[in-house]
Amino acid sequence: MSPNAHDRLTIGELAARSGLAASALRYYEELDLIHSERTAGGQRRYKRATLRRVAFIRAAQQVGLTLDEARAALAELPAERTPNATEWAQVARAWQRRIDAQIADLERLRTRLTGCIGCGCLSLTRCRLYNPADTAAQSGPGARYLLEEAPPEQS
Repeated sequence: MSPNAHDRLTIGELAARSGLAASALRYYEELDLIHSERTAGGQRRYKRATLRRVAFIRAAQQVGLTLDEARAALAELPAERTPNATEWAQVARAWQRRIDAQIADLERLRTRLTGCIGCGCLSLTRCRLYNPADTAAQSGPGARYLLEEAPPEQS
């Protein structure tokens, strides 16, 4: 066993420690989010620091980032060492902007949903208040007034 063999994890060990399925870890590797080395027998071995990268990816997903966005954020951080406070602060600021935007979207959705359900009809196609004569259909498919657009001002 090489001197740094204890610094390497099998995919099963990484899965157990990270709480992710081995298939998810292979998918992350396919997306270039994490990296492994191969043994002479072709088995994957991950550096222990991969646990931190996986935790980072999961945190990114919890705040609503896509895996592509997580990869971009990881690219801004050093791969060979733990990020320092300055490096982490840059990523955290970007996440804060994203979280603030998500909060604003959710508050807008809550307001619109409450207003819509307030009349009791529960129909965005027939609603006389927000969508008379189904004018929202001209803007495209889906619940236009709930998710994207504000309904026209009623006089």
